[in-house]
Amino acid sequence: MHRIVPASATQWRHLGSVLLLIVLAAAVPAPARADAELDALKREAQDLVDRLREELDAVQTERRRLEAERRGTTEPAGAPTATTAPEPAVAAEAAETERKVNVLTEEVARLKENFVLPEGKELKSYYGLGPAASKVYQINRGLSIGGYGEGNYSHKVTGDDPDRADLLRFVLYTGYKFSDRWLLNAEIEFEHSTTEGEGSVSVEQAYLDYLYDAPINARAGLVLIPLGFINEIHEPVYFHGVNRPEVERRIIPTTWRELGAGVFGSSFSEDLQYRAYATTSLNAAGFNSDGIRDGRQQGSEALAENGAGSARLDYTPHQVPGLLVGASAFVGNTGQDQDFAGSSVNGLLSLWDLHGQYRNYGLELRALAAFGSIDNAAALSIANESTVPDQFDGWYAEAAYDVMPYLLGGETSQYLAPFFRYEHYDTQGSVAPGFVRDLTKDIDLYTVGLSYKPHPQIVLKFDYRNFDPREGEHPDDVNFGLGFIF
Repeated sequence: MHRIVPASATQWRHLGSVLLLIVLAAAVPAPARADAELDALKREAQDLVDRLREELDAVQTERRRLEAERRGTTEPAGAPTATTAPEPAVAAEAAETERKVNVLTEEVARLKENFVLPEGKELKSYYGLGPAASKVYQINRGLSIGGYGEGNYSHKVTGDDPDRADLLRFVLYTGYKFSDRWLLNAEIEFEHSTTEGEGSVSVEQAYLDYLYDAPINARAGLVLIPLGFINEIHEPVYFHGVNRPEVERRIIPTTWRELGAGVFGSSFSEDLQYRAYATTSLNAAGFNSDGIRDGRQQGSEALAENGAGSARLDYTPHQVPGLLVGASAFVGNTGQDQDFAGSSVNGLLSLWDLHGQYRNYGLELRALAAFGSIDNAAALSIANESTVPDQFDGWYAEAAYDVMPYLLGGETSQYLAPFFRYEHYDTQGSVAPGFVRDLTKDIDLYTVGLSYKPHPQIVLKFDYRNFDPREGEHPDDVNFGLGFIF
């Protein structure tokens, strides 16, 4: 009588290798493992599991063939043996091998879930960040990868400026969850496709969170200042128009980040959310007639003689789904102990906004108003050789409606929304005595366009922008764009 052993010595060595790999993957502290090595480890473990399954199938086929041979039958090798049961020892060993294979398969799946956001899991915003930037909050442990990108084509309807096509930005979010309490989140942006010319590579945020409880958590590092809609959630699928609203570029200088620390959280019902930081401030040496945008230090060897505080409060009543109303503010000196026109000035900057939006049944409404003031504008204007405003402001209102359910006759994951946005912004709202306002900076802007999402994480955009300055000319433009998140 032939007795077939279900697993050879080689097979058991393979099984031992798989067990060793998984033990090492679980035992070595996560921060000590390189991400590439971990991926290779998981792939090798999965390959060995697959190989072991194939060898087990081959053993079972061989056992049937030999048993048929022993009985003197001519059954094909792969045919089931209905009349003769396998020997008890053989059956027991085969069952044990199969159990171990199943355990290994489950362990590999568990490791994969710990380090990668499971496929099909919906991206969700956490603590005021964009959904792609929030992926690290949705994993159990280890590394998370996300990102977004956007490109555009722009044609000037008037004027002599040439048409341009640009891969505006490609961004990678990398996060690492050390434990249930501690995590790292970072955003690395590549602008204009190359570092030659206007292109650049920047870290737009990089911070550590300590998650204590819903009402209060702590954050420290390079943080996004929590003003407006776009500064924190600037992923292209979440705003209309190929370009970000001008009010949230020129009045609120998106993307704006500072080095510092603070707290954030929500009420137990999550109707109220807040963020508050103490950070570095802007550098008034960069202020000019276009406002404060060029005063951003971007966390790069930032002057830290002056500090600043920023805070935000949002209310999302659960009784009115889709409604958000809130306010945010930034206050800080910007002189950074530098000499301006022969004197050291504080350059106190106060900037605040009111914002609200409503989204329900395809309807989307959004509005924002921002107001800023700068002390010592006269000294700054002389030193910077540009008329720095002592007050500046802007506001916009926007409406959109998703018509795709009507076009396709029912519920769909696709999205098609025509939109209209009106903006008014003036980076020279008022100036110091003895200086003259530049009225070309006082602009009404009308934008009409379409946003189409063939998939919730992909958007194709079109818009027409009509600029109407109080004085002078500003070319209108037509823009086409695409964007994605992952």
